Amino acid sequence: MAATVPPRHVLIGGRLCLDFCNTIGDRRGSDDERLESYADLVGWGWLAGFLNSEEATRLTRLGVAMPAESSAVWERAISLREALTSIFSAVAEGRHVRPLSLEVLNVELAGAMARSQVVLTDTGFTWLWAEGARPLDGVLWPIARSAADLLTEGPLGAIRRCEGRGCGWLFLDTSRNRSRRWCDMRICGNRAKARRHHERLKAGAA
Repeated sequence: MAATVPPRHVLIGGRLCLDFCNTIGDRRGSDDERLESYADLVGWGWLAGFLNSEEATRLTRLGVAMPAESSAVWERAISLREALTSIFSAVAEGRHVRPLSLEVLNVELAGAMARSQVVLTDTGFTWLWAEGARPLDGVLWPIARSAADLLTEGPLGAIRRCEGRGCGWLFLDTSRNRSRRWCDMRICGNRAKARRHHERLKAGAA
C-alpha cells in the first residue's frame, strides 16, 4: 500500500509543530478531525516534508501489518497534538502553561532525542536522526523536537491564534509590525471581510 497525502491540509503555521496543531479543522467550534488514522498521520508527515515518499510508503505498509501498534501511535499523536495546542495557545494568550501538557511533550521528546545525533557539516553542525529504519512512532520525533525548539529558542512573542470565527489555528506572525490576525488572509481574512460587508449592508437596509 502506497502512502497518500490526506486532503484538506494547509501548512500556514510557520513551524512544523504549529502546523501539526492545525490538523483539526475547527478549534473554536465543532471539531473537524483531519488525522483519522495512522495512515493519515504518515501522509501528513509526507506533506509536511519530514518523510520522503519511500519512508511514507514503508510506514504506511508497516501500519497495516501492525494495526494495534499503529493505532496506539496514532492515539499518542492526537494526545501530543492536544498538548501542543494547549501549550502554544497559552503562550499566545499569555496564560499559564499546564504542567500536564508539558509532560506529554517531554515523554515524546525523550524518544526523539534518544534517536538524534549532532554531526559535522561543511558549514558547522546539524541534527540528524540516527541511522536505521524509522519505527512506527518515528513520525512523532520531528514534531516533538520542533515544539521543543520553538519553546526554547522562540520567537514565543510571535505565536498567534487566528481570530477567524470558528478557527483558532496557530501561526507565527512574521509581519513587519506583528499585526497579522488571520491564519490565512485568503480563508479567514476574506470570510471576515465578507461578514463585515454583509453586516454593513444589513445595517444600511435597516
